[in-house]
Amino acid sequence: MKRCFAALIGACVLAGAHAAQNDASAQGDDGQWTMPAKDYASTRYSRLNAINAGNVGKLQVAWTFSTGLVHGHEAAPLVVGDTMYIVTPYPNLLYAIDLKAPGGELKWTYKPHPERAAQGVACCDVVNRGAVYTDGKIIFNTLDDNTVAVDAQTGKEIWKTKLGDINLGETMTMAPLVVKDKVLVGNAGGEMGVRGWLTALDVKTGKQVWRAYSTGPDKDVLIGPDFKPPYPKDAGRDLGVSTWAPDQWKTGGGTVWGWISYDAQTNLIFYGTSNPGPWNPAQRPGDNKWTSTIFARDADTGMAKWAVQYNPHDLHDYDGVNENVLVDLPINGKTEKVLLHPDRNGYLYMMDRATGRILSAPPFEHNTAIRSIDLQSGKPILNEDKTPQPGRLVKDICPSSSGGKDWQPSAWSPDTRLLYVPHNHLCMDVTASETSYIAGTPFVGMELKFYRGPGNYGGAFSAWDPVAGKAAWSIHERYPVWSGALATAGGVVFYGTMDRWFKAVDARSGKELWKFRTGSGVIGQPVTFRGPDGKQYVAVLAGVGGWAGAIVAGGLDPRVPYGAAGFVNATRDLPKETAAGGTLYVFAIPEAQ
Repeated sequence: MKRCFAALIGACVLAGAHAAQNDASAQGDDGQWTMPAKDYASTRYSRLNAINAGNVGKLQVAWTFSTGLVHGHEAAPLVVGDTMYIVTPYPNLLYAIDLKAPGGELKWTYKPHPERAAQGVACCDVVNRGAVYTDGKIIFNTLDDNTVAVDAQTGKEIWKTKLGDINLGETMTMAPLVVKDKVLVGNAGGEMGVRGWLTALDVKTGKQVWRAYSTGPDKDVLIGPDFKPPYPKDAGRDLGVSTWAPDQWKTGGGTVWGWISYDAQTNLIFYGTSNPGPWNPAQRPGDNKWTSTIFARDADTGMAKWAVQYNPHDLHDYDGVNENVLVDLPINGKTEKVLLHPDRNGYLYMMDRATGRILSAPPFEHNTAIRSIDLQSGKPILNEDKTPQPGRLVKDICPSSSGGKDWQPSAWSPDTRLLYVPHNHLCMDVTASETSYIAGTPFVGMELKFYRGPGNYGGAFSAWDPVAGKAAWSIHERYPVWSGALATAGGVVFYGTMDRWFKAVDARSGKELWKFRTGSGVIGQPVTFRGPDGKQYVAVLAGVGGWAGAIVAGGLDPRVPYGAAGFVNATRDLPKETAAGGTLYVFAIPEAQ
């Protein structure tokens, strides 16, 4: 597997399910955790409060479970009834663990046997971001472009649908979302010049119902007469073709490997698309629609209702795939239905989720690349001095291509009305170069070197007040905070660090309340649940890797700063802090003696 990292992001530039009768009741049951984001609004918030700010310092390990794998563990465990389910990185094993048994007993293991060759085209480690439960099924994606439904009770395969082609560089790493009778899944591989899409499958049969491409003519992008974007820059016919040089849209990226949210009142799904290909912007004139874009689509038909391109003609790999958190907020004396999106470009967008209009977009990270977001046009106002130029070194671009934050999801607390954001604090130097498209190989054309931002720290965990448009508090960390966040009604927020700490902090003040040293760096998504014994538990997968931890999981040479698309330079001392290896940790407060 060192070949994967060296070739792609190194040298080149790089359970008993009886308690969950249906999705609606399951997501409202805080004893369970049936989808990665906890609910359709992507809040990652639990109303459980037995573990709280007053007693969280007593947390101890209740039990652990080793996955036996050494690549990045980015998934959220699921809890359905009295069973926990975890999905691993390649080879994408699905484990079912009996929570009734002391210490967690393995009930069964499903092995999908993905193609080994898929490892060689995975951009940024062979990760998987989790599964979803619905109607007696656990559904997840495999690295070689299959979506699989497995019987939650027995572990038997129900259906398996092939959706992409690894020979073109397509992989699948995202966690599916089930909305009514459809499973929503997307592809990865923007660095390989694939064409991005979001696909809906029939939840009973796995058959494709619709597919919305991110580039190409309106009929492929599923744009019709009901499409009403809020800004003129995003209006017009067949912009997915005309904003590219001839035929470049066919290898233009815009993959859908991040998060999907759903608003039942409007029946809209919200998701973002990734970077255009190649990274070298000089080779792709035009706005390059619909890459680095947020779409709102009808959940039944897939037809687009509105879209906003966050980063037209994306210069720095600022994907738009980060989470979209749906909340209702009091703004100017009126309750507004908004969407919160901390973008890779370092700005935190608050948008009207009915229309897509941007209500505010202040920076949440140090930024030299974009001066501001114009609320009248929706356009970023660029610092032209930071535009990559072929053959010329451009220095001090902030944030780096990993963004002010990457995929690592935020959490929202309705109690504090704060968004808890794990983010990166990195800048970069880049040199663009000419590249050619060859199917199934890297299509980048950029040499990068990341380094810590001002203050000499690599990441932060912040509480963001969206109404005030500023951070309420922020904690600096040595490395990027590459884990997800979890907020609870107990007034506690959890997150993990790449140097092996799993932490609990006070939701209102950010004061550290507890921490535990795990065996490997934490880049997973913490969850909380009520066990069959009635106790509250907190669980997280440790296992460093992914793009940020490639130096460890891929065994990259710390003396080569451009390895892992430049990330090695920012994490070259990480191998001194952590080894690779996946372990599930489950924590609880022990009974009083």
